[in-house]
Amino acid sequence: MSDLREQLRKNLDEAEWDWLISHAQRDAVIVVAEGLDLLDVGEAIASDNTTSVENWISEQLLTKPSSEQLGTWNVNKAKRFNALIVEPYVLIQEKAAA
Repeated sequence: MSDLREQLRKNLDEAEWDWLISHAQRDAVIVVAEGLDLLDVGEAIASDNTTSVENWISEQLLTKPSSEQLGTWNVNKAKRFNALIVEPYVLIQEKAAA
């Protein structure tokens, strides 16, 4: 495993929406589709793998939060996400409802 991936793995955590609001306000939140591995995405962004990142964006697997998502999450600030900081971004992936 690469040093970068191991470093990212240590930064992978859960976060409540309430903790992420300030990042969304500065337009730094990226929503990662359920089918993607958060560490793979983080590693691609951190290592400037533009081919992979551009493909995910074109397939709408990486997006900015929509107005609808923001509205829903702002109502339920305890909504939980898997989160990974890859400066200057915060990658989030919705956790399935328990």
